[in-house]
Amino acid sequence: MNEKNDLTRGSIGKNLLLFALPYLLSCFMQTFYGMADLFVVGLYNGSETTTAVSIGSQVMHMLTVIIVGFAMGTTVRIGRSVGAKDEREAAKSVGCSIVFFALFAVVVTAVLLILTAPITKVMLTPEEAVKETRLYLTICFAGIPFITAYNVISSIFRGAGDSRRPMYFVGVACVVNIVLDFVFIGGCGMGAAGAALGTVCGQAVSVVFAFLMMRKRDFGFRVTKQDIRVDKEVISQILKVGTPIACQDGLIQVAFIVITVIANSRGLIASAAVGIVEKLIGFMFLVPSAFLSAISTITAQNMGADKPERARASLRYGIIITVCWGILCALYNQFLPYTLVGLFTKDAAVLAAGCAYMRSYSVDTVFAAVHFCFSGYFCGDQKSVISFIHNITSILLIRIPGAYFASICFPDSLYPMGWAAPLGSLLSALICIGFYVHYRRKDV
Repeated sequence: MNEKNDLTRGSIGKNLLLFALPYLLSCFMQTFYGMADLFVVGLYNGSETTTAVSIGSQVMHMLTVIIVGFAMGTTVRIGRSVGAKDEREAAKSVGCSIVFFALFAVVVTAVLLILTAPITKVMLTPEEAVKETRLYLTICFAGIPFITAYNVISSIFRGAGDSRRPMYFVGVACVVNIVLDFVFIGGCGMGAAGAALGTVCGQAVSVVFAFLMMRKRDFGFRVTKQDIRVDKEVISQILKVGTPIACQDGLIQVAFIVITVIANSRGLIASAAVGIVEKLIGFMFLVPSAFLSAISTITAQNMGADKPERARASLRYGIIITVCWGILCALYNQFLPYTLVGLFTKDAAVLAAGCAYMRSYSVDTVFAAVHFCFSGYFCGDQKSVISFIHNITSILLIRIPGAYFASICFPDSLYPMGWAAPLGSLLSALICIGFYVHYRRKDV
């Protein structure tokens, strides 16, 4: 095995930061070029195009996190094999993942291309933005094989303890996407279609680069042609971890989409404001997301090496760092939300609505930090079903009903609706703590 990426030895805090930082930069660039779409569209187009890209990108983000969730099963299984120094199992995990996700991408792409119109309708897209939203989604759905390929290759690298190279893949996609945004949207006047085309082209170039780097990379284990096949046991283990994560992440995005639908029903101003704030909140969640991935990989390797105390230590470090980040984000947005929301709109009404929504929603960065870290720990310990439980509970009991009733009771402001997310995350955090204490008592 490659000792350079062995996370079962050395300083836990150092390993956590060295793994999390490249992942953080990857997430930053990925979110940045998503925000760049909105920024460039805002420069050259009106609210209807901004709304189309906002709604379409939210649907694509939901699909992406579902794919990432399934791919987490690959990361965890490879991580445990690396920790146990089992080269054959690691190679089998890579081979089975390639076959499974190739089939997955083909099926999902075909189904979504058929459902483009119904999805646009379900989102209650404002009439002015329907045409461009459908066009945006059609182009992006055609690019799903590239999204899948990128995330699977990245999951392989991360499972082997390498989060640095996936950062390069995203960097390539980011540069290509931003350049093409100005070409397609600004130069060619393609609007939402240009934003979608730039994104897909960037992903395609990134996948080619990732594949070439994968062929040259020494993982510490060798994947042969015999490994690239269907192995029901391996795929079952990958899905055992990945399915609950994909479901939880998908449901979280469904909750976001329901909130977007609620906002869309209130008109173009609320729709645009919520879309902008969702993008900004996604940026703030990059830190806990990076630590979720780092904690899950470190936990997987150390559980595989029978060193659970190191896994628990990585959880503690992660919570301390991410909660501090969340507090900073929440405080900043109580006083200066217009400095962020104002980057994406010059419309005074959208700015005012967005600032109100941001003030309450931003508190979620504190509570979400806790359950993000716990989710990473539970996934690495092959207890990802706990992450599903706490998320579905908070969604059904607080996030969706809270947003709905707030929109009815307070139709003139988005501020009350923004509190649904942090209250939901608070419940998730408490559930995670409860499960953690339960299992620790069982281990004693």
